[in-house]
Amino acid sequence: MKGSISTDEKCPLCGSNFVDNSRNLVCPKHKKQVATHFRVRLNHNGQSIHARFGSYEEASRFLTGIRYKIDEGSFDARDYKTDNPLGFANLAEKWLEIKKETVKERSWNNLNNYLRRAIEAWGNRNVKEIGFAEIEDFLFYNKEKTGVGDLSSKSRSNARSALHDFSQWLVKRKVLHLSQMPEFPEVSFELAFRNTVGKEEQAMILEEVRRIAQDINPRIWIGIKWLSTYFSIRPGELIQLTEGQIDVDNGLFILHPDDTKEKKPKLVPMIEEDIELVRSLPRSFPELPFFRHFEGHGGATPGSAFGPRYLWKWWKKACDNLGIKGVDLYGGTRHSTVIALGEFFTPEELRQASMHSTNKAFERYFRVKPQSIRKVYQKGRDTQNAAGEKGKASPESLKFKGKGPKNNA
Repeated sequence: MKGSISTDEKCPLCGSNFVDNSRNLVCPKHKKQVATHFRVRLNHNGQSIHARFGSYEEASRFLTGIRYKIDEGSFDARDYKTDNPLGFANLAEKWLEIKKETVKERSWNNLNNYLRRAIEAWGNRNVKEIGFAEIEDFLFYNKEKTGVGDLSSKSRSNARSALHDFSQWLVKRKVLHLSQMPEFPEVSFELAFRNTVGKEEQAMILEEVRRIAQDINPRIWIGIKWLSTYFSIRPGELIQLTEGQIDVDNGLFILHPDDTKEKKPKLVPMIEEDIELVRSLPRSFPELPFFRHFEGHGGATPGSAFGPRYLWKWWKKACDNLGIKGVDLYGGTRHSTVIALGEFFTPEELRQASMHSTNKAFERYFRVKPQSIRKVYQKGRDTQNAAGEKGKASPESLKFKGKGPKNNA
């Protein structure tokens, strides 16, 4: 049989090695002389175990259990290592370290929150022991704050996704076999609706932004205008664009993987009106933020990029001036535009233009001709311009008036 129980002790009377009589380790010559500490040694298919015990009974039960695992084909020496390489907390910490280098800070903070709660719930429990029941309890209950049951349904769904991603990572690292990956309970949720506006109200807000911000920095208006046209670009992605990422020769916004929520590259076609608008502006070094501050307003450092809430602040100011309440920048630009364009395009056309659900951004993008997407954006701008009396500002009226740096390119 595999494995054995032994000791490094010898008979104090004759110095003989103790032998196993299936009840204890005893001296073959002096039957009353027995061992006081024990060790189990086993080697199976290159996997070794060394374990120490204070009694023969404990050592025997341990060895019997291992032999049973070998017989059923589930033996894994890692289950018995003192450094607990299969401990949930140990592996979760390693996963979070890796994720910190591959996802944005905000996304990592969410992952860290969910995994910290899971560590509190399961500690360093063997990951092979965490199955459907344990995950379900964690997701739907919050006993002594060791779960996420107190969070919204959307946050619980995100926690489920984080744990599922973690489990897939364990399989890829061969910590778990695919057959050992646990089943996951479903977590249903409904996203809250954002307040939106009609195209006429949107055009009024855009015109108000242009009026109050034009003399301070025309790129404030440009940014909000673009968010209401290019609904495939999120506010956080837009403000990270550099001069070099706006390719007027090919009429494209070029979003790098590090700048997108999906961590994938994104090419967004520009309509001709905006190509000419960018050409009318002074250009600078390719690495300089396109949406940047200029001297003389708010104490911002000249050349520094807009902050994450900067466009929102101006949107809110324009809405307040017009008496429009409860419509945020995201809902008033992206969502409102998509709803309005539903009159002219099919859901599939709008989905393609929004660039949602893409597995390989470049390949999937070029299956749809850029001109087709450009047509959607152009229609949005046309209806926007028609909605407001001053909705369409000519490129000439938007030319810089000496507030920005000279062309250093």
